[in-house]
Amino acid sequence: MFEKLFKLAEHGTTIKKELIAGFTTFLTMGYIIFVNPSMLAMTGMDQGAVFVATCLAAAIGCLIMGLYANYPIALAPGMGLNAFFTFTVVMELGHSWNVALGGVFISGVIFTLLSIFKIREWIINSIPHALRFGIAAGIGMFLALIALKNSGIIVASPATLVTLGDITSFGPLMAILGLFLIVGLVSLNVNGAVMITILIITVLGLIFGDVTYSGIMSMPPPVAPTFLALDIAGAFDVAMISVIFAFLFVDLFDTSGTLVAVAQRGNLLDKDGNLPRLKKALLADSTATIAGSMLGTSTTTSYVESTAGVAAGGRTGLTAVVVALCFIAALFFSPLAGMVPAYATAGALFFVGVLMVAGLVHVKWDDLMDAVPVVVILITMPLTFSIAEGIALGFISYAAVRVFSGRFDEISPSVWFLAALFIAKFVFM
Repeated sequence: MFEKLFKLAEHGTTIKKELIAGFTTFLTMGYIIFVNPSMLAMTGMDQGAVFVATCLAAAIGCLIMGLYANYPIALAPGMGLNAFFTFTVVMELGHSWNVALGGVFISGVIFTLLSIFKIREWIINSIPHALRFGIAAGIGMFLALIALKNSGIIVASPATLVTLGDITSFGPLMAILGLFLIVGLVSLNVNGAVMITILIITVLGLIFGDVTYSGIMSMPPPVAPTFLALDIAGAFDVAMISVIFAFLFVDLFDTSGTLVAVAQRGNLLDKDGNLPRLKKALLADSTATIAGSMLGTSTTTSYVESTAGVAAGGRTGLTAVVVALCFIAALFFSPLAGMVPAYATAGALFFVGVLMVAGLVHVKWDDLMDAVPVVVILITMPLTFSIAEGIALGFISYAAVRVFSGRFDEISPSVWFLAALFIAKFVFM
């Protein structure tokens, strides 16, 4: 059965290798079951329900990716987009979390249509590389700022906007310790470094009386508070256009980049450097996003942490199926997830931010035409607390510097269109 489903022999792997690879991938990305519920709970969503939605959305995505696309790529609610969902769409723009879920649903439907009609390739190929790297790095900076804010390392200041908090207090100290622990464990090639660190910091919180013990395992909490609670009609509001675009745009590039990165690591590309069954892989991603929004979580996307499983020998969809089973098993650890304090996940957020900023090495810094829009994104995305605003200002600045430099031929039709659309948004909305 396994041979028929996953073609193990053809990919030079075994059931044992796939099991080890799947468990390895889960250990590297399992931190999301702690981070996502605590973040989305800030919007007023039921934390227990979001925990279940997170595990189920990840399991659904992994099962579709494994059984339908046959790739060792795991999915779960994405970092960055969950922060955008919480801090920008709900807390800043004032939309309800129900409307935000409606926006996630619509973006998932659009992603599905783009994948079916093969429009995705045209969109990706027409977006400049500088903006792609800038957006990814900007999201990394956004996550890093959220980590510093949630842990109390950075606090508000009426004089200077932000300032250094009391880093000698317990929360900030634990956040800093968490970051150093993650870096140390990763450098020692310890699988699950992020998850292990979150658990260590939570235990320290228990020891010092800052966290109240509420158990380790139990039956999963009900998902009813968020199940089918999305407001699709409300998401069709004009003010949600840029939000839906941001959900779609970031997921599109994040997924495409992850698929290629993991496929390269596992030698899964064809002789022309293309990814076979790309359409199926993209449909797995978009379908998981739609399912996740209906369950009650932000955009579900492919995880670059899947490279850990590929490095451990994973080559087929059986790896993703194993990850799905791990997420299902995690449903019974909701009391543990509920105990994790914000400072325990701050180090994980900052670390993920560092990984995303690393892409800046590919930016042509000696060319101002690329450097200026990238820096605009890097600064505005975290300081406006909005991925959407950072993307908009990045596209506008990319087109503007070329217009004023007379380099019109470097502006693609899609960039012209998006820049004009974003300018209209700022002027009329």
